[in-house]
Amino acid sequence: MPQGTLSTGSGNGTSPGLSEVSKSPSLRVLPAMPPLLLILLQISSSCLWLGRGEVVTSFESSCPQFFFRETPPNDALEPENPAWICQRYENQYYFATLYDRSRRIPVYSAYLYQPGPGKRPKTWLVEPQLMGLSYPKTMEKEWTLLNYFNVTLEQLGKSQAVLQDYKNLTGLNRGHLNPSGHHSDSFSRLATFSLTNIIPQDEKLNGGAWNNYEQQIMMRRTQSCNTTYIVVGAVPGNNYIAKGRVNKPSHIWSSACCEVDNNHRKSWAVIAENDKNEVHMLTLGELEEVLTQLYGRDQVYLFDSDCPRE
Repeated sequence: MPQGTLSTGSGNGTSPGLSEVSKSPSLRVLPAMPPLLLILLQISSSCLWLGRGEVVTSFESSCPQFFFRETPPNDALEPENPAWICQRYENQYYFATLYDRSRRIPVYSAYLYQPGPGKRPKTWLVEPQLMGLSYPKTMEKEWTLLNYFNVTLEQLGKSQAVLQDYKNLTGLNRGHLNPSGHHSDSFSRLATFSLTNIIPQDEKLNGGAWNNYEQQIMMRRTQSCNTTYIVVGAVPGNNYIAKGRVNKPSHIWSSACCEVDNNHRKSWAVIAENDKNEVHMLTLGELEEVLTQLYGRDQVYLFDSDCPRE
C-alpha cells in the first residue's frame, strides 16, 4: 500500500480515435502504408505490452530469488484454486504472488525491500494468463485486452478481480500487499499495480496504522540489513464485495527476514484486523502460530528455518 489511500484513479487509459489518427500528416505521406488497425496493433505490442505476469508451476523453479534461501512459504496457506505468478516487467522479475482465483485476492506477495524516491503510478493492470496459458504472458490494461484480443469482461473476470469490482467502495480502498513505495525505480513500482496484488482494505487502516508500518517502522527496522526479504499476505474473511466476487480479508499480515551479514539475521512481523486502524507487532514465530490458528490447517512456515523465529 502506498502512502495515503488507494481509492483514486482507475487507470483505464484512453486511445486516440481512428479519425484523429487518420488526420496525422505524417501518416498520410507514408508510401505503401499498412492498414491502420495493423499499425495500432504493432504500436500496442511494442509499447504497451512491457509488463509480464507469468503464471508458473512453482516459485522454486521460476522466481526463487524473492524468498530467503529460495524457500517459499509452505503449502499451509495454499487455496483450493491457486495461481503462482512471477511478476515481470521489461523482462525482469520484480516479485512473486500466490493468487486465489476463486476469492480473487492474493494469498501473499513476496519481494525484496528496496525503497527509493519516485512518483506513484496511476495505471492498473490485470493478468491475461489467469484466463489460460494460451494468452500472452503480459501484465496488461483491461482496455487493451477487451479491444485488441476480443476478450470479454466476463472472461477476464472469471479468475481475477477487474476494475469494476473496486468501484463505489464504502469504507474500503484498493490496498496493495506489495507496496509501490518499497521499490526503487519506476518499472518495479508499476509492476505492483496489478489487481492480483490488491485486496479490499479498510481505508482508515490503509492510510493510517498500516501505512505507518510500511513507511516509518520498516525504515527503522531495516537500517542494519543488507538484504530484507518480505512476505506479506491476507487471510480470507467471511465478507465479499462486488456482489460476492471479491473476498474482503479478515486480517492483513507482513513478515520480514533480514540478513545483517553472512552470520547474523533478524526477523519481525505484524498483523492487523481489516476493520480496525491498529497494527500489532509480533515475532516471526508468533505470526506463524497465529496464521496456523486462523487457517486451521497444518503449521505455517513463512521462511526457511535459518530465519530466526524469536
